[in-house]
Amino acid sequence: MKMKPVEQTIAGVLGIEFTEMEENRVVATMPVHAATHQPFGQLHGGASVVLAESVASVGTWNLIDQETEYAVGLEINANHIRGKQDGLVTAIGTPLHKGRTTMVWDIKIVDEQERLICVSRCTVAIVKKK
Repeated sequence: MKMKPVEQTIAGVLGIEFTEMEENRVVATMPVHAATHQPFGQLHGGASVVLAESVASVGTWNLIDQETEYAVGLEINANHIRGKQDGLVTAIGTPLHKGRTTMVWDIKIVDEQERLICVSRCTVAIVKKK
């Protein structure tokens, strides 16, 4: 399975950019603008969830055998702590569990002043390619 260019995915549409990728930390940013707003001009909770799951999935993909496996979101939850109307949010993901068939990630989304916007936990399945 070949990975699509990011600009052809939801991450590209929402403007998500990965800025750091290490074994135990993945960081990505997303602008808060019309494409990520809900109808009242606030950051859409679903956009935050897309950002969180993107960080967890890419973080898992970075840790697996990319020739024989791929990563897919299995479960995600999110608590939306604070609203945001514009600017940039940053997601910082760290693995809580790195198993053979699943990984669990903790993702904190913060604003430019490092105030907590959303906290999420995502379980990612590791699937064998056929």
